[in-house]
Amino acid sequence: MIQASASPREEAAPHVVSFYDLGRIRYESAWILQRKLHAARAADEISDALLFCEHEPVITMGKSGQTQNLLVSKDELKRRGIDYFEVERGGDLTYHGPGQLVGYPIFKLPRLREVQGFVRKMESAIIATLQAFGIEGERRSDHPGVFVGGAKIASIGAAVRSGVTFHGFALDVRTDLNAFQAINPCGMPTVAVTSMAQASGHDISVQEVEPLMLQSLEAAYEISCTRQPQPAAESA
Repeated sequence: MIQASASPREEAAPHVVSFYDLGRIRYESAWILQRKLHAARAADEISDALLFCEHEPVITMGKSGQTQNLLVSKDELKRRGIDYFEVERGGDLTYHGPGQLVGYPIFKLPRLREVQGFVRKMESAIIATLQAFGIEGERRSDHPGVFVGGAKIASIGAAVRSGVTFHGFALDVRTDLNAFQAINPCGMPTVAVTSMAQASGHDISVQEVEPLMLQSLEAAYEISCTRQPQPAAESA
């Protein structure tokens, strides 16, 4: 008797993630929204979420930040129109501002030991996005983030609470790199910073990068992002 061959295993459907494009937004408003979504995800009230945005000029200090890496006074930051916040992510000082694509994954991790894999996938997605623009990105074994020719082009500062991630990455697309002179970025005074525009020699907009970055994250995390309406502005 001829036996029927087994049918090929059906591929599992990708995990669906709610995607929010916040546009340009002040850091505090996005931070409040992150924490609101994080609490809802930790309570299993919502599914995973991913936020994209650009920030108005701001410097944030992570949990391992050192005050000596802030090279100007807070009064001087205020004079320059740069906000300042001390936050719960990992890492040291970083700058966010117009021309920089920021991503905040609010993902529930099955196991806490997957944090390193979560960060590595984020780096892979950034590297794949850079490659689409002819830019060769690379990792460093001693520091999270992505580098081009030794200069840092993307910072990663994640946090995990109750098994759920928040905070995320910042990719310098056409950021005003002079703004980084107010800090030792990520506590690395000897490492230069660069942007996609500088590395490629071409003017590249955040709007050009966003869809490719989204595709790269979908591939890296094996997810499918569903665009959601922009949530109402959050305030303290």
